[in-house]
Amino acid sequence: MHLSAADARLGDPRLVRLFEEAVGTPFTTGNRIERLRNGDQIFPAMLEAIAAAEGCVELLTYVYWHGDIAWRFAEALAAKAREGVTVRVLLDAWGAATMSRDLVRHMEAGGVQLRWFRPLRRLRLHRNLRRTHRKVLVVDGRVGFTGGVGIAEEWCGDARNEREWRESHFRVRGPAVRGLRGAFYGNWAEAVAEEEGAACLAEALACGEDRIERAGEAPVQVVRSSASYGWSDVAAMTDVAIAAARRSLRIGTAYFTPDAATTGRLIEAARRGVAVEILLPWPQMDARISQLAGAEAIAPLLEAGITIHVFQPTMYHAKLMVLDEAVAIIGSANFNRRSAWQDEEVCLVCLDPALAAVLLADWEEDVARSEPIVLSRWRRRGLWRRVQEAAARLLHPMV
Repeated sequence: MHLSAADARLGDPRLVRLFEEAVGTPFTTGNRIERLRNGDQIFPAMLEAIAAAEGCVELLTYVYWHGDIAWRFAEALAAKAREGVTVRVLLDAWGAATMSRDLVRHMEAGGVQLRWFRPLRRLRLHRNLRRTHRKVLVVDGRVGFTGGVGIAEEWCGDARNEREWRESHFRVRGPAVRGLRGAFYGNWAEAVAEEEGAACLAEALACGEDRIERAGEAPVQVVRSSASYGWSDVAAMTDVAIAAARRSLRIGTAYFTPDAATTGRLIEAARRGVAVEILLPWPQMDARISQLAGAEAIAPLLEAGITIHVFQPTMYHAKLMVLDEAVAIIGSANFNRRSAWQDEEVCLVCLDPALAAVLLADWEEDVARSEPIVLSRWRRRGLWRRVQEAAARLLHPMV
């Protein structure tokens, strides 16, 4: 169900062409994307979908850590497997390394097919550094979820204090769900290839709906990137978004370490009259090295007239771009070198003004709880801070 000429009225044909040619993946239409804000909305929606599963549940995540929510998911997944539903769980071996093995045993005892993506091996350091950062849940091939949330206590609540992270996650219905399944099985196939061979993939994909009906009107492009050298589809997508913006570009990200070329493109956008704003989590940052490594971009961006907000109450973990109040880019990728160059990611380009409006309303609420970085004050930061930044830049490609 590709985007037809009749459907082009739902989005700018110029943008359709630019994104499709850059990434090589067509848009589909007939999709509905719903924003879920913070754990109080995200986790109940995901658990409700799992509870309603009739045929299969597919869960891929980078973070699966600890807390009551981790047990609630483990119990929900094991319960469906005991009912005879096919349940497949794929965990990144690095991101979920601290997960309690009691959780793993509980799921496996219930019949969950659980695999680890790229188990850590001492003699494969280069491979160990290339992870799957995708977050995907697909139920019965009909409803999918993606965004930034991990399965851990930090994401619970409503971003009221430093213990409750600020997050945006998304429920997807329509043909774009097939792209999310593809993101799951692209990683699943690698994880099971040595054990079960390629034949398992066709069998696995047979689970789910044969036909996906229109759920809305939104044209959506699913962008999947694989760990590679120097470039990826996520990098190409980001490049196009910056170049295509005509009036405004808003970027919310947990980790901000752009390379020099991307920094230059943001500056170029600002100079051609695009109102560029960036929202970061620095006061409650969970990975300070990322903050330090990205610091060299701050002054040039501010000098170009770009506004940078820092979210105050808690860790800001959302990943989104909104351009010209009409296009929303959502998914698992941060605005950093790892997402652009190293990690397996999945993003959705949504030509959906209604979704963009929701995200812009969220943006205004988040900015009201933020403080701007002031150029004159930034230039006065101390020598020790600058030394730390210089040291962190050595790890720039990995954070």
